[in-house]
Amino acid sequence: MALVSNKIVCITGASRGIGRGCALEFAKHGASGLVLHYYGDEETEREIRTLKEEIENPATYPQNPKVVIVPGDIADPGTSSKIVEIAVQTFQRIDVLVSNAGICPFAEFLSMPHATWERTRQVNLDGSFFVVQAVANQMKNQTPQGGSIVGISSISALVGGEMQCHYTPTKAGILSLMQSCAVALGKYNIRANAILPGTIATDINKEDLSDVSKRQNMEKRTVLGRLGEPSDIAGPVAKYVTGASLLVDGGLFVNLQ
Repeated sequence: MALVSNKIVCITGASRGIGRGCALEFAKHGASGLVLHYYGDEETEREIRTLKEEIENPATYPQNPKVVIVPGDIADPGTSSKIVEIAVQTFQRIDVLVSNAGICPFAEFLSMPHATWERTRQVNLDGSFFVVQAVANQMKNQTPQGGSIVGISSISALVGGEMQCHYTPTKAGILSLMQSCAVALGKYNIRANAILPGTIATDINKEDLSDVSKRQNMEKRTVLGRLGEPSDIAGPVAKYVTGASLLVDGGLFVNLQ
C-alpha cells in the first residue's frame, strides 16, 4: 500500500526546491489530491503550472492525483485562509500539511536593514504560524478528525551562521512551534513534527553555492560527501510520531572534524 494513499496534502512554497520535491514524492506515493501554494509572481506561476502538469500526467502518475494551486504571500494570514478554503471546496478535507515556504536573503548582521529582519520573520515564522493554525482548525473539525503537520525547519535551528542572524531564529522558532503544537493538538489526533534539512541545493542558496570552492567545502563537511537534494526531504512517514525533529543533513552536524 502506498504511504499516503488517498490522502489530501497541502504544501506551501511548492513551486521549487524542497516544496516541489515533496509534491513529486507525495504524488509518487499515492496522494489523491495536492493543494500547492506558491508566491504568485510570474516566475513562480510558470513553475507551479509546469509542476501541476507533470503530476497530473497519467503517463507519469497512473493514480491520477488532482492538483489545485493557490497563489499568495504566506506572510499574509489571508493566504492561509484561502489555502484551507480551496482545499475543503475541492477535496472536503486536509490530511497532511507541509509548511515549507521560506526565504533566506543572506545579510551581514551589523549593517542589516531592519526591513530584512522583518520580512524574513514574517515569511518564515509568521507564515508558518498562520498556515499551521488554519490547517489545524480544519483537521480538528473534519471527520474523521486529525492529520499530520510537518514544519520545514533547518539545521540552522541548531547552529549559527555569520550571514544568517535573521534566518536562524526563524528556523528555531519553527522547531519550537512544532514541539508545542504536538502538545496542543495531540488530543485532536493531529501530529506535528519538524524536518531540519542541512544544506540542500535549491534556489534559496543557488547564488551562495555558485562559489565552487565553497560548494566543495560544504560537500566535504558532510559524511555522505554530497549536498542534499529536494527529494531527500520527503522523508519517512510514521503513525506514532509527534513532537519529533528529524535532522536530514547527510551527517553535516555530527562531522565536527
